[in-house]
Amino acid sequence: MLIKAPVAVIVEAKNDNIQSGLGQCIASMYAAQLFNQRQGNNIPTIYGSVTTGTNWKFLKLTDLIVEVDVSEYFLNNLGLILGILKSFIILED
Repeated sequence: MLIKAPVAVIVEAKNDNIQSGLGQCIASMYAAQLFNQRQGNNIPTIYGSVTTGTNWKFLKLTDLIVEVDVSEYFLNNLGLILGILKSFIILED
């Protein structure tokens, strides 16, 4: 399978601990940022998420600044989670 830019990141949290997945997600987001840049897609923001499958936490990387959403989202609010994931998608004309 060939990976093409743009790239976004979703990381599985180990041991049902969202906090334990944040570092891995941030590192993966930075790698995605570098990959996108090397592919000629200088996308200003990389989005990421850490999930246990039922709990979700969202992150945003702009330049070298990481923002972590203070809220944790739960699967019982699937519409909101899907809406956030949908907002990650960049549509091209």
